[in-house]
This record gives sequence, structure tokens and C-alpha cells, in this order.
Amino acid sequence: MRALITGGAGFIGSHLTQLLLDRGDHVVVIDDLSTGRHDNVAAFEGNPRFRLLVDTVLNQDLVDQTMRDVDVVFHLASAVGVRLIIDQPVTTIRTIVEGTRVVFDLARRYRKRIVLTSSSEVYGKGSKVPFSDQDDIVLGPTCTRRWLYASAKMLDEFLALAHWHETRLPVVVVRLFNTVGPRQTGQYGMVLPRFVQQALAGEPLSVYGDGEQTRCFCHVRDAAEALDKLVQTPEAQGKVVNIGSSQEVSICGLAQRVIELAQSSSVIERIPYDKAYVEGFEDMRRRVPDLSLAHRLIGYAPTRDLDQIIHSTLDYWRKR
Repeated sequence: MRALITGGAGFIGSHLTQLLLDRGDHVVVIDDLSTGRHDNVAAFEGNPRFRLLVDTVLNQDLVDQTMRDVDVVFHLASAVGVRLIIDQPVTTIRTIVEGTRVVFDLARRYRKRIVLTSSSEVYGKGSKVPFSDQDDIVLGPTCTRRWLYASAKMLDEFLALAHWHETRLPVVVVRLFNTVGPRQTGQYGMVLPRFVQQALAGEPLSVYGDGEQTRCFCHVRDAAEALDKLVQTPEAQGKVVNIGSSQEVSICGLAQRVIELAQSSSVIERIPYDKAYVEGFEDMRRRVPDLSLAHRLIGYAPTRDLDQIIHSTLDYWRKR
């Protein structure tokens, strides 16, 4: 298989790149390295089946030339992380919405199978748990920058499904839930690598809000394997599929477990949202995916539990 991965030098993209290369596929990555890192893919550059193009998906000519010669497209390029979204709202919207328009216009031209990675953020203030792709969605006001990422990702999904409706472009939309593991950094607010680095340094673990908000953390390898299977599953085309874990944990519970597994002397420090981000910041209390559709389509079930995920992240940061 010949694959194009936009954002392939990012955390998830680099694991997907490694998965495909290990199988013998050819991979072209387009990444401007704004949030991705060359370190994530440096080990692949001696592989004749790998090519890295350091540029943005907004470069339509480059995407056009590259897409002609591939079989499948994984569109992962996006702004990521709450901190980046709060600090750079214009860049966030432009990267997500305009980048996706370019990629899908060309996928339509050349009739490529394509996976769009979306986010559990799309579920907004939903209170019906677990979250299903058929649920109604409630977001906060436009004056709260917190919700612009979810809105932009929703627009991406509408565009992808519009291409499916109009021309039967073979597209799958994947909503990822709290994907974590090696290579993820805490630079833009990602909670697990931030906790792990703080624990290894013996620093207080910064828990935002009251810490009782809950999440389900999915190992990046499970997510990458699911993306690969979904792009090859005709029955998944035209659908929105959740990928994540059903093991729910509070953020305080996560912090405590990181301290225990790291054998750290760190303590937990609670920080109000308005000090961590901006005044009026809102967060979701629970974020639990309904994984039944993914199970029916590809037999999906996460293979790594929370302790295994934390151990793999600890191992990565200890080596660094």
C-alpha cells in the first residue's frame, strides 16, 4: 500500500507511519513541523519506502502532486492541544478548516480512500454517556475560544460526509478519544505526558479544576491500528466511528496512579481553570466513547489498559 499521511510527524501520525512501514508499505508524510517533530520520524529517513515533505497541507500544488501517486490518505494534520487553541485561535481555524478543504478537494479529484481524524471534542457539553455518533451536540458560545476547535472539527466532518454523499468519495471519519503514549509531549496541555514529566522530576502534578472530571485514555498503537483497519473496510465508508477506551478514570485518579507507578515523591496541586487557561474556561465532566460501531466494523477493542499506558509513557520519558 502507498499511503499519504498529513501530520505524519506528529504524535499519532508517527506511530501510524511506523505501523505501515513495518508492514512493508510506502509512506509519504507532509508535515510543517509546527506541532509535529522531526525526532518522531528521524529513524525512518534511511528507509527507501519513506519520504518526508516539510510543508503545510495549505500548499495545494504539493498535496496535488503527492496525492496522485498514493492509494490511501490519512488526514491527521491539525492544530492540537487546548493551550495552542486558546493562544492561537486564527491559526487553529485556518489550519483545520482550510487544510481539510484542500485535502478533500484533491482526494475527490483522484478518488482516493481517505480517513479524517476528528476528536471527542466534537461532543461538546454532551451529558449522555457513552457518547455515540448519533447523539445531539451542544457547544458553548462563540465568545468562548474553548469551543472553536470542536466547531472547526465538526465543519471538517460535515465536509467529509458531504463528499461521501455527493460523489461517494470513500471516506471514514474517526473521532479519537484521549489518545496517549510514547512521543506525546505536554507542550500544548496534554495531561498524561505532563503528569509523567512532573512525577519523574519530583514536581507537583498540576491538576486543573477540581480533578473529578473523567476521561478514557487510549494507547496510540491501538488508535493507529484502528485507523489502518478502517481505511481498508468498505463498510466503514460514510460513517463516523469512535476510537478510544472504555476504562474511565478521574484526572485526580490518573495523577495518583502516575505518582504510584513512577514511585515518585510528587504531590497533587490543584489549579483553577482561569489560572491554567483563561477566565471562563469550560471543560467536559465526562468523556466516554461508545465503541460498539468500531467493534462491529473491525472487531475493535483496546488491548492496553491504563497501567500499561502509563508504564509505556514513563519508559519513554525516562529514556529521554
